[in-house]
Amino acid sequence: MLKKSSFPLHRIATRTSLVLAMAMALPAAWAQWQWVDNTGRKVFSDTAPPAGIPEKNILKRPGAGLPMAPVAPATPAVAAPGSPATPAVPQVADKDPELEARKKQAEAVEEAKRKAEAERMVRARADNCERARKNKSMLDSGMRIATTNAKGERDFLDDKTRAAEAQRAEQAIRSECGPLPQ
Repeated sequence: MLKKSSFPLHRIATRTSLVLAMAMALPAAWAQWQWVDNTGRKVFSDTAPPAGIPEKNILKRPGAGLPMAPVAPATPAVAAPGSPATPAVPQVADKDPELEARKKQAEAVEEAKRKAEAERMVRARADNCERARKNKSMLDSGMRIATTNAKGERDFLDDKTRAAEAQRAEQAIRSECGPLPQ
């Protein structure tokens, strides 16, 4: 006598067909193109790249390792007289003009900031150079120079302090009056 199975046959058939359907859909999921577009961005798609993309920029093709038939570039279909019209393939713009305009505007603002900062640095260096030269000429003149200490009292520079200040002024002239450091 045959024993009745606790697992019905229709459940086995349903699960088997489900597994087969998933296995058949798997290659479609692997059918992925990957390339670098003209702006340097990586593009992932289930369609082939546009005709303008060089072969060296195509990173991945569907079914890698298998020989592929060449893909013809998409051209708008022209309906023959008397035949039903074929829908035209939408053309995707390579560049968004609004995005490009915003990029150019941001670059212009950034360039203006760099120029303003460079001009400010040039003016500050010229001002520092002029001050250092005036200080050096005053120290070299031989006149008595008085400073105010922390208590508010006047102190006169002695020869040793005057020489140290003259040397500092000379260093400031060398650093501020020469060409800009790179």
